Amino acid sequence: MAYDDLRSLLRALEREGDLKRIKAEVDPYLEIGEIVDRVNKAGGPALLFENVKGSAMPLAMNVFGTDRRLLKALGLKSYAEISEKIGGLLKPELPQGFVGVREAFGKLGSMVHVPPKKIKGEAPVQEVVLTGDDVDLDQLPALFTWPKDGGSFFNLGLTHTKHPETGVRNLGLYRLQRHDKRTIGMHWQIHKDSRNHYAVAAKRGERLPVAIAFGCPPAVTYASTAPLPGDIDEYLFAGFVAGKRIEMVDCKTVPLQVPANAEVVIEGWLEPGETLPEGPFGDHTGFYTPQEPFPALKIDCVTMRKRPLLQSIVVGRPPTEDGPLGRATERFFLPLLKIIVPDIVDYHLPESGGFHNCAIVSIDKKYPKHAQKVMHAIWGAHMMSLTKLIIVVDSDCDVHDLHEVSWRALGNTDYSRDLTIVEGPVDHLDHASYQQFWGGKAGIDATKKLPEEGYTRDGGWPDMVESDPATAALVDRRWKEYGL
Repeated sequence: MAYDDLRSLLRALEREGDLKRIKAEVDPYLEIGEIVDRVNKAGGPALLFENVKGSAMPLAMNVFGTDRRLLKALGLKSYAEISEKIGGLLKPELPQGFVGVREAFGKLGSMVHVPPKKIKGEAPVQEVVLTGDDVDLDQLPALFTWPKDGGSFFNLGLTHTKHPETGVRNLGLYRLQRHDKRTIGMHWQIHKDSRNHYAVAAKRGERLPVAIAFGCPPAVTYASTAPLPGDIDEYLFAGFVAGKRIEMVDCKTVPLQVPANAEVVIEGWLEPGETLPEGPFGDHTGFYTPQEPFPALKIDCVTMRKRPLLQSIVVGRPPTEDGPLGRATERFFLPLLKIIVPDIVDYHLPESGGFHNCAIVSIDKKYPKHAQKVMHAIWGAHMMSLTKLIIVVDSDCDVHDLHEVSWRALGNTDYSRDLTIVEGPVDHLDHASYQQFWGGKAGIDATKKLPEEGYTRDGGWPDMVESDPATAALVDRRWKEYGL
């Protein structure tokens, strides 16, 4: 099973030699970011900075920086464990569409009995309670990672809100700019559920309660990154991934619940229309996102453990700690994506595309323009709608082998017929679109072409050249014999 809290995971990593304690004083202004980025890109260990300049709080970094560490944190041997479990529970009934996805999660929840569990009394995260003028966010280590950033940011704070009318909870992961000792900037992008909650509350002339938890149980942290439909509880999904119910506790000053085993929680209310300039910020695209006005949250209360620690990540050009989190999502959600687009055999979201700019999809092609049908289905599938490039290949192509995919997409296509160009929504952070929020998209049909699609070359679609099996076997034997 997954670890119950962050500190127990760190202890386990240290026992295995996969965590390095940094006792020297390090500066959250540029220095920590430079260290972590280098260590992550080298495939190095998790880091625990014990002496962060300006803060008494240790800072855990690169905790999920390798697939091995994330799998360990979630209590898994492979990402396929969860996808196979989801797929197995959904068979033989494969519900269709988004309603089907919601029904599927309801079924999963009822079968594995993992709804979140509210505990009574004080929780570990509420051993220390600070309110009013005692609140000082400068005591929490925030990172100034890139030279042109607009300030210091918390990059792994799990934001809790609920819909003002339905009461449906949302857990999301958004960057948080520290404006002053009691104010946080909420970077809520246009497609995010929390932004919708804020818009509904503002329209009603109401404040929106917000709670942000740091250093949460690993399954909860992962669930905050998962692209779930808005009315599916991330804590149900976290419990399903962890194989156990997540313990929750009521906040002290807002009507929300947070993980009882988190390290730090900040609570506050968002007033309608109160914004501050947020950014610039060196983002996962490898570019700075520009400064924009975003809601400004006034913090009324901070709760924490007696000796808390914070967890954060470095956001920047791939590869980064986003990599394992994105690969987990890719594998976990394959069975659910197949519910929406049953034509899909497998798919791959390359990290170099930020996991949302490009999707490589394999299908069992059955009729003319089948690939184009799948492209448009993906562009209509929840957050997959933000995909800018879709490459469709036949099922005999390994979508994870980018050399094989490139060979088919670059050499086996006629772009006058096999290229589909459309316009649609793109990610809020997309820096390449000529205007914000929407732009051009492309689909490449790299499948074997059918005569009905106008392929009329003599001899039909050529097969790949393969070695003669007998010759290949002979060379295999000689290869071993001569130690080549």
